[in-house]
Amino acid sequence: MKLSESVKPISYLKAHASEILRDVTNNKKTMVITQNGEAKVVLQDVKIYEEMQESLALLKILALSTKSKNMKKYKPVESSFDDIRKKIKKEKPE
Repeated sequence: MKLSESVKPISYLKAHASEILRDVTNNKKTMVITQNGEAKVVLQDVKIYEEMQESLALLKILALSTKSKNMKKYKPVESSFDDIRKKIKKEKPE
């Protein structure tokens, strides 16, 4: 979907709010609302928004992992699991 095809002025939003919400929700569309010819807000289905936020979080984790790797701030997986096992044993009530 091209975002440029879903640009509407705020006056259209005011006059067709329920229709726009239905369209955005049912068709998983994203709309740009303009004011005085300038893009001001984006309307998006909440599920699409949540998926986008999850994707951004995963990309951030990936970027941080790459940064850590490049800075050589990591340890072997065996060592990590050993540390986790030690922590679990320490916290486990006997």
